[in-house]
Amino acid sequence: MPQGPPPGARPNRHHRPPSPAEPGEDGLGILGRRPPAHGREPGPPPDETPTEVLFVEHGRSIGDALDDRGPQAGPQHDDGFHDEGPAGRYQDDRYQDDGYEDDGYYEDDFYEDEFYDEEYDDEEKAEPEYFEDERPEKREGPPRRGKRGKRALGWFAAVAVIVLLAGGAWFGARELLGFGFEDYEGAGESDILVQVTDGDSTNAIAAKLDEADVVASAKAFVEASEDDQKVRSVQPGYYVLKTKMSGTGAVNRLVDPTARVGQMQVRGGTQLDDITQPDGTVTPGVIALLSKASCAELNGQSTCVSPEDLRSAIAEADLAALGAPQWAVEAAGRADPARRIEGLVAPGVYDVKPGSDAKTILGDVLGASALRLQTAGLPDEAGATGQTPYQVLVIASLIEREAVKQDFDKVSRVIYNRIAQDMKLELDSTVNYALDRPVVRTNPEDRERAGPYNTYATGGLPPTPISAPSKEAITAAEKPAQGEWLFFVKCEKNGLSCFAATNEEHNQNRRDAQARGAY
Repeated sequence: MPQGPPPGARPNRHHRPPSPAEPGEDGLGILGRRPPAHGREPGPPPDETPTEVLFVEHGRSIGDALDDRGPQAGPQHDDGFHDEGPAGRYQDDRYQDDGYEDDGYYEDDFYEDEFYDEEYDDEEKAEPEYFEDERPEKREGPPRRGKRGKRALGWFAAVAVIVLLAGGAWFGARELLGFGFEDYEGAGESDILVQVTDGDSTNAIAAKLDEADVVASAKAFVEASEDDQKVRSVQPGYYVLKTKMSGTGAVNRLVDPTARVGQMQVRGGTQLDDITQPDGTVTPGVIALLSKASCAELNGQSTCVSPEDLRSAIAEADLAALGAPQWAVEAAGRADPARRIEGLVAPGVYDVKPGSDAKTILGDVLGASALRLQTAGLPDEAGATGQTPYQVLVIASLIEREAVKQDFDKVSRVIYNRIAQDMKLELDSTVNYALDRPVVRTNPEDRERAGPYNTYATGGLPPTPISAPSKEAITAAEKPAQGEWLFFVKCEKNGLSCFAATNEEHNQNRRDAQARGAY
């Protein structure tokens, strides 16, 4: 059992004993301290004597009582203390500068973090005190991080919940109060033309409107369009809107059918000029349709291009520069200037930009039509027919005006058979084309009129198409049915024709058709 400190010594309250550690390769412990001498394991010295009861008289210290015992008190051991000098300080091989006061006692504890100094009352008689082994168990390694990790995960979950709640609150407030994006108020100011192209999504349309200052922000239009499903069915084309419109106002205006301008639809069989029907009504031709499509009212001014301006552009402009297909330029250029683009405007819907001049309008339409003619097989499919692509287009226009779709391929065979036998085509449709009449039948006076489109008087094909042939008519001209027919006549009220290889059969078909009231 270690001896008490000498009288007058004071414990060092600032010194912290090091923890025991295993020695490393350099002879020092993990914390850089030297291992204990004589191979002893770190820790307090073994208790070689049983715990003694010390009777301390009044006025004496525990150290005095220990000194009185002398060598007979029992086996002693080297406690590692020795006299350091006149100051009477003790030093352990392992510890530095441990002082003591004479009014307390010192418990040698190798594991405690602090030295304790308890006051001893000299006026109170000392009671017997037992010195027990209060050494704590050997410390384990560093504490596990499990709880710390769980605590961090808890904080993360709490922050995530807060963010979600804040986001929900923001979204709800934005929906209720209508903030979060810029938006104009009112119906707008000045007229403006906006184009919706094929494949445009709602976001793409919103971006265009934002760029044109129709709406204050794309978000304003997108938010307003969520309640109107008609926006998703908006077709490509030009629309008249106003600048500085609210998002809701822009949506309402865009889905209004009157907002779309510049739309032109060409049907199969439509010719360049107007046709007067037997009842006196007029079926507009391509030129009239183009003129009408060019019209719009923008800020009080009309954008219409007159039919006269369009005809002048057709007659004077270079066909290639105007957008006509290269395979049609030479043959169409030899025709009457007023009919040069006949048949080159394929059936379909076109978007004409109001405010454009005549040449620009014609160029846009002819360029779009050239792609449609290419889709129908021109010029590639013409090679197998023995005719040029432009001649196939002319044949297709004759088929379109002479028959219904069910008979397209048979009428095509009649035309090819007659051309092969050098027979005149004798088609009423060509005569009526020059007369701007839609009727199928002609009289002898009509057929006696001279002219390049009179196929009763002139052999071969007419110089230009006589209408806008549909894709089905072009396909029939490229791939005629197999047969030896040279004649056909409308023999049913639904427009179907009867076909014959001889003139006798043909005359019988005519008599039967008249009997049935087909014509």
